[in-house]
Amino acid sequence: MPRVQILRAAELSPGQGKVVEVDGHELAVFNVAGSFHVLSNICPHVGGPLGEGTLNGQMVTCPWHGWRFDVTTGGNELGRKRAECFDTQVEGDWVTVELPQA
Repeated sequence: MPRVQILRAAELSPGQGKVVEVDGHELAVFNVAGSFHVLSNICPHVGGPLGEGTLNGQMVTCPWHGWRFDVTTGGNELGRKRAECFDTQVEGDWVTVELPQA
């Protein structure tokens, strides 16, 4: 799978999330105490924008219906549907992810 640069690490402060679109993928990027994590921006419950949700520690709350997901694993706090999670690394100044090939 190809690894792509999605944003400069300095663009996202700890405790924040941001939505980016890369190669047709809508991604939710989160900075948890300096560690970056990427989920699909599409909540698996009913498609809400996870990247616009509130981040509390490593849990993001979907703004549409309040479902909470662990940004480090994609797991839902109730053990229900999982958000798609992407392998994320910081390479130099850039946050990179491994995206599935279309």
